[in-house]
Amino acid sequence: MEFASHYEWNGTPLRLNGAGVLRYRVFIKGYAAALYLGDGVDPDQSLEDVPRRLEIEYLWSIPADAFARVTVEQISRNVDAPTLERLRSSIAQLNKLYTDVEPGDRYALTYVPGVGTELALNGQPRGLIEGAEFSAELFAIWIGRQPVDEPLRKQLLASS
Repeated sequence: MEFASHYEWNGTPLRLNGAGVLRYRVFIKGYAAALYLGDGVDPDQSLEDVPRRLEIEYLWSIPADAFARVTVEQISRNVDAPTLERLRSSIAQLNKLYTDVEPGDRYALTYVPGVGTELALNGQPRGLIEGAEFSAELFAIWIGRQPVDEPLRKQLLASS
């Protein structure tokens, strides 16, 4: 899978920072992902209020309800109960946007400060969710303190 070296979202330039593959049981590839950051943004700042994009290409069919379930589970791993409660409506809004994916489909999450986080499927926008805190906790699924996969986190934050 290949990812572009640069991406522009509504005039906001983003550069590829790192890419990797999530693996199950070492041998089974689940998906490939790429992290883009705004120009001049250091990977150590990637969860701050900065432009960022995560693009994921799936290697398996995945139903929409699985995305919704995993989103709640993974955000719950990284936040306390009051924070989770504050984010519930944003999480619910995102979960309504998910649709089933087939091998080769790509979801992208693009955050721009003051605008929000856009979810797109195969380049087609599905919706926009406002909030810097929501975006940071959503991206923390992959690049936070307790990511879904530590080797993938290291690859995404490795700076190309």
